[in-house]
Amino acid sequence: ARAMCHADNAYHVPDMRVISHRCKTHTQSNTAFRGFGGPQGMLGIERVIDAIAHELDLDPLAVRRRNFYPHHTANAHGVTPYGQTVEDCVLQDIVDQLADDAEYAKRRTVIEAFNADSPVIKRGIALTPVKFGISFNTTFLNQAGALVHVYTDGSVHLNHGGTEMGQGLNTKVAQIVAHEFQIDFDAIKITATTTGKVPNTSATAASSGTDLNGMAAQAAARTIKTRMTTHLAGLHECAAEDVIFSDGMVRAGAVRLSFAEAVKACYMGRVSLSSTGYYATPKIHWDSSRARGRPFYYFAYGAAVSEVVIDTLTGENRILRTDILHDAGRSLNPAIDIGQIEGGFVQGAGWLTTEELVWDGDGRLRTHAPSTYKIPACGDRPMAFNVALFGAGENLEDTIHKSKAVGEPPLMLGISVLMAISHALQGLGSADYPMLDAPATPERICFAARRIGAAGFNAADRVPDVSGSGDGNNPA
Repeated sequence: ARAMCHADNAYHVPDMRVISHRCKTHTQSNTAFRGFGGPQGMLGIERVIDAIAHELDLDPLAVRRRNFYPHHTANAHGVTPYGQTVEDCVLQDIVDQLADDAEYAKRRTVIEAFNADSPVIKRGIALTPVKFGISFNTTFLNQAGALVHVYTDGSVHLNHGGTEMGQGLNTKVAQIVAHEFQIDFDAIKITATTTGKVPNTSATAASSGTDLNGMAAQAAARTIKTRMTTHLAGLHECAAEDVIFSDGMVRAGAVRLSFAEAVKACYMGRVSLSSTGYYATPKIHWDSSRARGRPFYYFAYGAAVSEVVIDTLTGENRILRTDILHDAGRSLNPAIDIGQIEGGFVQGAGWLTTEELVWDGDGRLRTHAPSTYKIPACGDRPMAFNVALFGAGENLEDTIHKSKAVGEPPLMLGISVLMAISHALQGLGSADYPMLDAPATPERICFAARRIGAAGFNAADRVPDVSGSGDGNNPA
């Protein structure tokens, strides 16, 4: 379902029909990772856009811009093939800013001039967008719980239903609770996720970890804060709105207390300082039998410009420069979000350039070790890597502090690398759009160059035979 729901990516195609087929294979079972079909759906439409641009002799960016979903301020909004109205599109703003900051048009002109004078070494550049739906397609999974205890020393115990796996979820949820009580981050103590404290947890997936668990934790903290406010207002004979939590202190009318003192006063007044919190994503619904509805609460947007260089004789390639502008809404933690964007992009670039799955005739995976399955290394990152958050970003939906998810969407920014490699191959002078399967390994780049048959050499004699046929005519 997620692949089908992202087959349009950023483009409003009113007459679009998406059909999927589930196939039984003889390979071992496996599961999705970071995108759950979304990357595959997006890749298809991006290849279509580039092929159209090549056929019409247009800059692919021009074709992309003409087909974006309408801006969120437009009088009429576009509707996806599965029936969801896209009301929050900011891609026009993101792409305009990124194209200017990265000097896309100028660099493309320089690259095409370079390719005209370079028969073997070719460069390419591409700008690709991302529109990624945030929420589980399976509606009932869009719920979360949290548990908050406040102690008389001013410390706070927090447990929530999300799983920290290095993505910074615990940091963000702790920040949310600390902000609610206006206390130091260090006062929040998170314990490992356990159904003994928060039952019936949903998977930490679909980029919804902070959206769900952050809102649940905020709800629990607000319940306790409301109890404290009511008690302190009565204790110090002031209005509830005159009880203010700020900078680790609590002011109740003319009285000023530390947070710990305020908590102790509430404890002495027999106020419950423990609460659960619960959150269920609103507005969403999905009819899986018809593949219609509103499966996503909102969309996350971003765009990347990547420049590559390839050797058409060997297939060797490098990412010279990447510029990314990503919409994280009102970012809860810019450092974490930028780190996720950087890592997601590199992971996406690896998916499309080096990570090749090869099965033998019996369905056994042969590329199952670091020696054969090549994930990106430090040297594979762009030589110049510029990542920024979209400054005007703000979630139009009522998410936690108007932030946006940043887990899965950045992976698909790596599509810009594959499109840039295709642009470099076009520098060989092909009349047809280059056929380049993913991952674009050196072998596949060689095959693509051989099919184009350019660069002034006899490809059949000069390109190494990597097909496994072993006919002996080509040097190893």
